[in-house]
Amino acid sequence: MHHQIQWTSVCSKTDHFASVEAFSAETARRTRQFHRSFPQYRETSLKPLSGLAWHWKVGGIFVKDESERFGLNAFKVLGGSYAIGRYLADLCGLPLESLQYSQIISKEVKNKIGEITFVTATDGNHGRGVAWTAAQLGQKSVVYMPKGSSLTRLDHIRELGSAAEILDCSYDDCVRRAAMQAKQNEWILVQDTSFPGYEEIPNWIMQGYTTMALEADEQMERIGERPTHIFLQAGVGSMAAAVVAYFVSKYGKEIQFFVVEPKTADCMFRSAQEPDGKAHCITQQMNTIMAGLACGEPNPAAWKILKSYSSTFFSCPDWVSANGMRILAAPVKGDEPIISGESAAVGIGLLEELMQNRQWGTFRKKIGLNEHSKILFFSTEGNTDPQRYQDIVWHGAFHRPNNFTK
Repeated sequence: MHHQIQWTSVCSKTDHFASVEAFSAETARRTRQFHRSFPQYRETSLKPLSGLAWHWKVGGIFVKDESERFGLNAFKVLGGSYAIGRYLADLCGLPLESLQYSQIISKEVKNKIGEITFVTATDGNHGRGVAWTAAQLGQKSVVYMPKGSSLTRLDHIRELGSAAEILDCSYDDCVRRAAMQAKQNEWILVQDTSFPGYEEIPNWIMQGYTTMALEADEQMERIGERPTHIFLQAGVGSMAAAVVAYFVSKYGKEIQFFVVEPKTADCMFRSAQEPDGKAHCITQQMNTIMAGLACGEPNPAAWKILKSYSSTFFSCPDWVSANGMRILAAPVKGDEPIISGESAAVGIGLLEELMQNRQWGTFRKKIGLNEHSKILFFSTEGNTDPQRYQDIVWHGAFHRPNNFTK
C-alpha cells in the first residue's frame, strides 16, 4: 500500500563489484585537507543517542549532524567546493596535494583564470553550496531549481550573489537545462550526477563527500566504536555511494548499508528490483516533503557502487521522515536534540518502524539489528525550510495513517 514501507535487495546477481579505490581513506584525507583550508571549516558533531539506543534495544545509535557544516545548514557544500577547487587547480596547474583555499583566492590565480560562471541544478542545498563557494572564490554562479522549490531556499542562494531561479519543470529537467546553458555560454557545470562525456566533476563531488565519512569514522574510533549498520538517504545517490565506498575501501564487507528513498522518488529502489542490474529512471510526479531526495534519475556511477555493496533498498512514505524529525527534535531523556530536516531524518524514522513494529521481526533478525548493533546516520541538513520544519515538528503534519497496525 502507498502508505507503507517497501524494501528490496538487488535482484540481479553482481558478478563484478564496483571499484572503491577513488574513495579511499587516503583520498578522503586529501579532500579534508582542502576543506580544512577554508576559514569556516570545523568538524561537525557526531552525536551518540544512548537513550534512544537503550529504548530500541540496540548497541548504539550515532548521528553525524551536518547542520553545522560551514554555517550553511547542510553537507552539500563539501562536494561542490571540492569539485570547484579541483577544477580551478587543474586550470592553473596547481598540485592537488597542496591545494589550499588561500591559493585559489590569490590575485595571481584570479588574474590567470579571469571570471568563471559555475552553473548547477538543485533542490536547495547543493545550489547553496555551489553559490557559496563561487562567492568565496570571487566567481559567479547560476542556479536552477525545480517547480515547487522552497522560496526560502531560493532566497538563501540569491543572498550569496547567485543568479538563481525556479523553473517550471522537474529536477531532472533542471539538470538538462543547466547542462545546455553551460554548453551555450561556456559556463562550468557543477552537477553531482554523471552522463556520457560528463564524469570527472561528478566524481570530484562524490570525493568531496568523503570528508564527512572520514570525520564520522575517526569520531567513532575515538570513542572505541565501529558501525555495523549505516543508513543512507539517496536522491541521485552520490552522497550514499561516496559514504559506502569510503567504508568499504577501509573495512571491506564488515558493514551493512541501507539505502533509503521517498516513495514518490525511489529510483534506486526500483533499479534494485529490476533483474537487468541497470539504473532505471522514474518520470512520475515526485511530490514529497523530502525535496532534497526528489530525483528520478540515478547517478550511474553511484548506482554501480550502491548495487554492489548495499544490503537493502527502502522506499518510504513521507510520514516516515516526519517521524524521524520529531524523534530527533524531542529525544529520549539524556540525548541531545538534533534539528534534522525532511531529507535528513528518514533513516531514523525507518529504524523506529523496524525496531518497534512486530511485522519487521523476521527482517530484524535477518539483518542482525540487535543489542550488538552500532548504527550510524548522517543528518545531512537542518531546518533549511524553517516553516516546513515547524509545520511538521511543531504542528504535527504528516502522521502515520491511523489504519497502520504496529
